[in-house]
Amino acid sequence: MAQLYNWHQTPPFLGGIKVNHPSQHHLTVSLSATMLASGLLLVALLACLTIIVLMSVWKQRKLGGKLPPGPTPLPFIGNYLQLNTEQMYNSLMKISERYGPVFTIHLGPRPVVVLCGHEAVKEALVDQAEEFSGRGEQATFDWLFKGYGVAFSNGERAKQLRRFSITTLRDFGVGKRGIEERIQEEAGFLIEALRGTRGAFIDPTFFLSRTVSNVISSIVFGDRFDYEDKEFLSLLRMMLGSFQFTATSMGQLYEMFYSVMKHLPGPQQQAFKELQGLEDFITKKVEQNQRTLDPNSPRDFIDSFLIRMQEEQNNPNTEFYLKNLVLTTLNLFFAGTETVSTTLRYGFLLLMKHPDVEAKVHEEIDRVIGKNRQPKFEDRAKMPYTEAVIHEIQRFGDMIPMGVARRVIKDTKFREFLLPKGTEVFPMLGSVLRDAKFFSNPQDFHPQHFLDEKGQFKKSDAFVPFSIGKRPLSAAKPLLPPTGPPSSQLPL
Repeated sequence: MAQLYNWHQTPPFLGGIKVNHPSQHHLTVSLSATMLASGLLLVALLACLTIIVLMSVWKQRKLGGKLPPGPTPLPFIGNYLQLNTEQMYNSLMKISERYGPVFTIHLGPRPVVVLCGHEAVKEALVDQAEEFSGRGEQATFDWLFKGYGVAFSNGERAKQLRRFSITTLRDFGVGKRGIEERIQEEAGFLIEALRGTRGAFIDPTFFLSRTVSNVISSIVFGDRFDYEDKEFLSLLRMMLGSFQFTATSMGQLYEMFYSVMKHLPGPQQQAFKELQGLEDFITKKVEQNQRTLDPNSPRDFIDSFLIRMQEEQNNPNTEFYLKNLVLTTLNLFFAGTETVSTTLRYGFLLLMKHPDVEAKVHEEIDRVIGKNRQPKFEDRAKMPYTEAVIHEIQRFGDMIPMGVARRVIKDTKFREFLLPKGTEVFPMLGSVLRDAKFFSNPQDFHPQHFLDEKGQFKKSDAFVPFSIGKRPLSAAKPLLPPTGPPSSQLPL
């Protein structure tokens, strides 16, 4: 009988050839396969990184130009490691200390030119207003708007929609005395709502947003909402939610890596759901207007747009069609609600913190207006201290510290640099509002910034809460009483 070999002993030799244990042979093959797979994966990763770097270099060479200096970016992630997404404004201002008032930062793979201080921002947005008139990326909102609507469009579309919106808003009283009556009426509803709380502690967020929103609603929808309307409250919550997301760390991260993150789970998906809900609401309002439209008697902004659509239905180059109507209306509703109500809310907090300022405002109101009538725009000239306080609230509040992203619409020489067409630009409005050359105590709440030696109101070139130039924030500026501008200052 052949002797059975114990494989747990030393391996036998057959014909001078060493024979391994079967499991050892299997293990060797498995290890070899694993090492081969790991090697191939490493090669693939290196190849991908090389391609990304080469594409980045190729893209820069294709763009040409000479961008301002800035920290060296890494492939794909750009300057992410140098930025604190929870405090983006402070991060960028810290970088400006090294590279100066004009520098380049890479948000993920895309380069952005950052402008700091009044001088640099004015040179771009005023002195070279046409070149810097394009709208830059706003990744969260671009998910919905995709270049449609008055606020996020460019080129001929932006020009047509802006011209129409300015004219129509004027027709419905914005920038004129007509808006005064709407504001006074809504202020009355707010007072009644506050009285109804009977002195209880409240969160004023939705009290103020309902009031401000109803002013713009009366223009774009032709009517106001009841303060307890559930659909209205839902609308305001969606608006606030999507707006707040953009200011979070995750929102800033999404701005850098939206091409990947838009496909992943996360809070950005909730923001998308809220934006979609807003669009659905506006679409329903437009459909209601379509069913009851009288071309000879427009009731609101939507009616006016629908009439223009009918007039230009045979124009192949028209920008007056349903998608632009829905998203332009949403632009106006959004800008006319959130920025203004946030400014008012912040203003009340500042007055609570500075009771001496509040007392002076109260005294001026009692002296000029009294207790038996509502304020009017004509009172503005007689109330320099209140005017100064309102301006200082907007300056100190700094609601849009990084501005709204711009884009140069053609190859542009700016200082000693050459910005290729399409280059994005961040005008850092916060750095203008805190420019020590214009404000003696820029980090403090100080109404004297807007008062002269005689206690009269004085303007400041550095007062740019909603930007300057050709495209300041739509709709917000004309609804801020009592500093709403004349109709000649309503650029969208």
